[in-house]
Amino acid sequence: MQNAAFSPPSVIETLAFETDAGLGQQARIGLIVLQTDQTIEHEFARLFRGEGVALYHARIPNAMEVSPETLRQMQADLPRTAELLPPSFGFDAIGYACTSGATMIGEACVDEMIRAVHPGARTSNPLTACKAALSALGLRRIALLTPYPPEVTLEMQANLRTAGFETVAVASFNQSDDFTVARISAQSILDAVATIGARDEVEGVFVSCTSLRALDVIAEAEARIGKPVIASNQVLAWHLMRLAGLDGVPEGAGRLFASG
Repeated sequence: MQNAAFSPPSVIETLAFETDAGLGQQARIGLIVLQTDQTIEHEFARLFRGEGVALYHARIPNAMEVSPETLRQMQADLPRTAELLPPSFGFDAIGYACTSGATMIGEACVDEMIRAVHPGARTSNPLTACKAALSALGLRRIALLTPYPPEVTLEMQANLRTAGFETVAVASFNQSDDFTVARISAQSILDAVATIGARDEVEGVFVSCTSLRALDVIAEAEARIGKPVIASNQVLAWHLMRLAGLDGVPEGAGRLFASG
């Protein structure tokens, strides 16, 4: 016996529903990520685990080669990338996730371009967040560890010095290929921090670059040198959380989160 031919309903019922505040009832945080970044989303997923916190990403075009010129080119794409984070979401805080880019473009310029699209959001970037973190930890004489070529590292060092932070030791992996930077092992980062941070004149270490996989070694590095260690992704996550009114202390994320 054959089944009767199926006849679709002629009327689609309209169902009643109600709405709530949606995701991110505690905080909604936006993140502008470099097209070439392989690391920050993985590390942020570990740091932003609290219920009621929503994290949204947009990728900005950038060159794989790291140089002052390629970093400054991102300025043209920042406004339209900020627009990819819908203003209707009502973001509490938005971060531009590039330490060297913020150095070359200028922190105030980055803030202005993001807030032109999201006037109600507080903004940060790893360089601004680094300075806030150093102040929270009471550090002034620091070691700076970067993966960058010399001209980028020197520009960052000058920026920190102008802000009142003395880089008493500076070291770099001297790489201009962002793909290679993301493949530098966590052990290499740990060894470098232990070497440069052990010096008596150093009060703490800043590991710069969102592509470096530093989060896994921060706690061990701090234990080894007995001093605070901060890194780009860690400080940006911390600053965005605090700007959004979140007081969480992720496990194994270093002394910074315990500082307030």
